Amino acid sequence: MQSMTLEQLRAAREAGGVSGVTLKGKGGAFLIQIATRSGVDAVLAKARSSEPRRFGSPAAAMNVLRDAGITAGQFDASEWDPSAKVQTAGNRGRADAMRKAHQAAAYNGWLASEIQASIDDPRPNLSHDDVMAEMDADISASAKARRRGGRTRGKS
Repeated sequence: MQSMTLEQLRAAREAGGVSGVTLKGKGGAFLIQIATRSGVDAVLAKARSSEPRRFGSPAAAMNVLRDAGITAGQFDASEWDPSAKVQTAGNRGRADAMRKAHQAAAYNGWLASEIQASIDDPRPNLSHDDVMAEMDADISASAKARRRGGRTRGKS
């Protein structure tokens, strides 16, 4: 069986060379089989290879067919086995990538708002050395209070 890319399918349909299509379930995926007027059958292939294009759902395949201008065809689920659907990097990896992208965007938004709040803060700026000296004093006072069994500064 020959292979045909989506662009080739569009061109064949526009030229009247497609006599029909069958959405065929095979294993856990769906393939699009193309019958041509010349009698040579083909399967829809990936854009840059002759490997058959596999769809996880018939709806996804029908959307591709509709976008190619094909609105009628046949359906064959005799070899379809939904339990054989394979999680590939293509369908699982995309979900993970999108999740990470959304998390990164949310973090970037939060970070930008924190930075802007700091810029907009009217209080005077403190140098790193001043902050560290204050922290060292607080730590020292806390350690002395613990040794005496007392409370630390600022706590009631």
